Order: sequence, then C-alpha cells, then structure tokens
Amino acid sequence: MAKRYKTLETYLLTKKDSRKEFPFGPNAAVFKVHGKMFALVAWMEKPVKITLKCDPDDADVLRSLFDGVEPGYHMNKTHWNTVTLDGTVPDSIVLDMIDASYSLVAKKAGNFWQIKA
Repeated sequence: MAKRYKTLETYLLTKKDSRKEFPFGPNAAVFKVHGKMFALVAWMEKPVKITLKCDPDDADVLRSLFDGVEPGYHMNKTHWNTVTLDGTVPDSIVLDMIDASYSLVAKKAGNFWQIKA
C-alpha cells in the first residue's frame, strides 16, 4: 500500500504547479493546481482510492467499462470518479485519468488566473 501510494504521489507531483495538501485530515491527500483540486487520494484505504475530475461523457464510459470506477465519493457525481486501485483498472488507464483530470482543472484554473492578472 505505501509503495503504491508513493508511486502515485510522485506522479501527481510531477504535474506542473502541483501541490499536495491535507485539508480534510491526514488520511486524504489532496493534489491541487493553482489552488484547485484535481486529485484526492484516500491513501490509508485498503486498497488505495483516488478521486479524479472527468469529462461527463468519459466518466460514464469508464464506469461502464471498469468495476473499480464509481461516481466520485462525496463529489459531484457528473464530473468526478473514484477509482479503487485494486488492479481492476489498468495502471495505464489510471495514469490517463490523472492526466485528463489535471488538464481539465489546470485549463480552467489557468483561465481564471489569466483573467485575474
């Protein structure tokens, strides 16, 4: 579990301007870009779970394809998915989902910061 989380954390922090915070307590690592969340990792769960922003159409497709993908826990179910990292979702898909989440949030947050500047 710890090794899996560390690998995940390293990947999430390689994203440009990514920051890690614990606003919901020590068991939920929140990864943000420009102050906006793009990933929440329940790293103490067995197995680890990650919640990611998703295009609504893609969210539905991923849920229909993989048992380990569910509507985002305590999130807007249209725009967020929670992925259980138990091997039912291939690592390559999880990484693609992280990339998509980061892109969606960074693009929107970047537009906000450009308007504020």
